[in-house]
Amino acid sequence: MCRWFAYISPIEPCLLSDVLITPANSISKQCSEHYLPGLLPHKKEKELDHSSDALLRMRNSLLNMDGLGVAWYTMAATSYIKHINGPRPALYKSQSPPINDFNFRALCENTETHCVFAHIRASSGSVVTQVNSHPFVFGRHTFMHNGIISSFSDIRRDMTDLMSNDTFCNTFGSTDSEHAAALYMTNLTNHGGKDSWQKTYPLEDMLGAMVKTVNQIMELQKIKIGDKRTPNSLNFCTTDGTQMLAIRFRNHATEQPPSLYWSEFAGRTLNRKYPGHPDSPDLINEQAIMGEDERIGKHTIIASEPTTYDKREWHLIGKNCALTVDNQGFETEVPIVYDDSLNASDPAVD
Repeated sequence: MCRWFAYISPIEPCLLSDVLITPANSISKQCSEHYLPGLLPHKKEKELDHSSDALLRMRNSLLNMDGLGVAWYTMAATSYIKHINGPRPALYKSQSPPINDFNFRALCENTETHCVFAHIRASSGSVVTQVNSHPFVFGRHTFMHNGIISSFSDIRRDMTDLMSNDTFCNTFGSTDSEHAAALYMTNLTNHGGKDSWQKTYPLEDMLGAMVKTVNQIMELQKIKIGDKRTPNSLNFCTTDGTQMLAIRFRNHATEQPPSLYWSEFAGRTLNRKYPGHPDSPDLINEQAIMGEDERIGKHTIIASEPTTYDKREWHLIGKNCALTVDNQGFETEVPIVYDDSLNASDPAVD
């Protein structure tokens, strides 16, 4: 399945190359190699073929080479455009694998930001094209997904009927993920137009809109498909550049959703200004300009996989839970409340 990485901080910028390219398990390398503490032992990828867990094999054996996307927030537009205040996303998408994309690497070497989304795609059936690459941008809001909306073609038209006109018109691709993003924005803005995409909303409203979106998807599947519906994997993440929300969700009684971790410490290990190295305690960061006692600013990373060697820096987000990060950088994990009757069966397991 897809892999994604998100970083946000109210005060501490990151260099894109530090977090997206340099580490041995950066998202650039996750096209084919995976590190899933708590789910899959490090350097045991070859044993996946012998695993009894079909979902574990499926989610972590695929090559994620169907598109690359990066959205990073910048204050540049505030100096040039009237009525624009606060950070806005710049967006880069490509069909090339990140490790071979010269433009992506050059961009990352010279770009810093307080908030970034990065995504590598493994297509679940829709065409491989730049427009289908994540993240998806609606004004100041950015959205990305790892997983799949099951039987999407059966409920696609019904999903569009729930969207506001402007979010429907801003859905340029054919993926289930972008349709979920448009539905989320419809719910967040209460069917508002494009002007409403430039506003910030309370974090509790973002969470409410996300939970409503998840429930709408499951309710449509129950109506259209009934008992033959299968579970969704909905690892969604969204930000307005100052707040962030991610969920790790699968509507099945026992199966785990795709992997999703968060960290409030790893940003220091990844930041080359500070001592330490993302790949090993035995490696020396000769480029550090800060001392061992220097503290880094508050920050949060949410990622499909840890990008530093030290698993103590990372927390696995609970099944069917949301992680919220407020504009001061404080994290809260909360359960997602939904009706168990919306759970689905997986024929391969049940």
